[in-house]
Amino acid sequence: MGTQEKYQEELLILEDEQKENQIVLYNDDVNTFDHVINMLIYACDHTPEQAEQCSIIVHYKGKCTVKSGSYDDLKPRCSKLLEAGLSAEII
Repeated sequence: MGTQEKYQEELLILEDEQKENQIVLYNDDVNTFDHVINMLIYACDHTPEQAEQCSIIVHYKGKCTVKSGSYDDLKPRCSKLLEAGLSAEII
């Protein structure tokens, strides 16, 4: 195996290891802006401004990535959103 091939193989392995999961929040007709904002601050450690921007994007676009990271970090955060009645999933 040449140096170039070995380098490309190492890059592919690094890319696989660094793939981040994302929590995607979906729009619904039930929850208020205030509830969504408060839950994003609580569950995802958003600033109030960040949470407000995400809630607006969700409202107008139908969905928004609200947090990226490792699956182990995102799972409890997503569970908090789901328990609060929001529609979210980890992708």
